[in-house]
Amino acid sequence: MSLQNCYNKNLIEAGCDEAGRGCLAGPVFAAAVILPKDFFHPLLNDSKKVNEKNRVLLKEVIQKEALAWAVAQIDAPEIDKINILKASILAMQKAVEKLNIIPEFLLIDGNKFIKYKDIPHKCIVKGDGKFANIAAASILAKTFRDEYVLKMHHEFPIYQWDKNKAYPTEIHREMIKKYGITYYHRKTFKLFEDQLSLQFLE
Repeated sequence: MSLQNCYNKNLIEAGCDEAGRGCLAGPVFAAAVILPKDFFHPLLNDSKKVNEKNRVLLKEVIQKEALAWAVAQIDAPEIDKINILKASILAMQKAVEKLNIIPEFLLIDGNKFIKYKDIPHKCIVKGDGKFANIAAASILAKTFRDEYVLKMHHEFPIYQWDKNKAYPTEIHREMIKKYGITYYHRKTFKLFEDQLSLQFLE
């Protein structure tokens, strides 16, 4: 199924998506993208359905050809403070705020969003597989987050974040049990089974 370019052809529309909601560590990232109405790229799809090499290629294409794009992040302490759903929405709002073109309409991946200023919006479940502008936002959010996680990995290689991208894999949970957590970890998340106490790794 080919992607639709936008939901509303008569308005300046930004697609928005986030990456990293289910991770145990690191920020949640979000992107907002305004594409030309005739934009097309054969590889563009939901970032989860695109391999890493093509995601990097698409990132460059989107940054070059989008009318406007922006990426924002909310770090772990803020996620712990306000919860991951609110943090994901806030990250998307911050990305919209950073756009150098003010959108007239926001197309949001998922089923929840809090109205940003007076810009109307529409939530689309699995929108990253239906609309090009949301798919483009998903690519940017994912690639920017992966780059950030790689920096985290170089700081704390024991968790193998270069492989698991900070998601709750068996190895990641085992390393938390063995070595404790870092300041990147989201303390309000269930970091391992039978969670009792948390030790910090300096």
